Amino acid sequence: MQGGSHMEEVRSIDIARAALRMALTSTREEEHELQREFGREKMKTVAVDYGGEFIASFQRVVERAIVAAKREGVIEATHLEEGAVAGAARESLSQVLPKAMGLNVGGKIGIARKGGHIGVAVFFAVGLLHLDEIAVGLSHRAVPNVNNEKA
Repeated sequence: MQGGSHMEEVRSIDIARAALRMALTSTREEEHELQREFGREKMKTVAVDYGGEFIASFQRVVERAIVAAKREGVIEATHLEEGAVAGAARESLSQVLPKAMGLNVGGKIGIARKGGHIGVAVFFAVGLLHLDEIAVGLSHRAVPNVNNEKA
């Protein structure tokens, strides 16, 4: 906030936190309740489950993030917004890569958007026999705010 303004300004860290909270949900009910809570703050969110072999499905995870974000109205079907989600999803996945290479993962992708900020988080259990490891990736992209929402 500047100059004592009472207008609320969203920050990239707030969007990243919301994406991570969406990825951390453990049930659909919890996911939908959190989505409603963020909706009251004029933030659009979505989460999508994912499981499979990490390297072989890297592209599918990115595609699922884009499809879910469009389906829930988090982004518009434009190259710019789809590319922002794809880039943030790839960056988040690359943060998980050292732990997950060659192994199976299972968990969620969380996406949040308000104004010109988009955040994507991945929260995965990484399987190796019965010795699960946990991996988290988080990224942010800025896009033009065409709806003139506070950003």
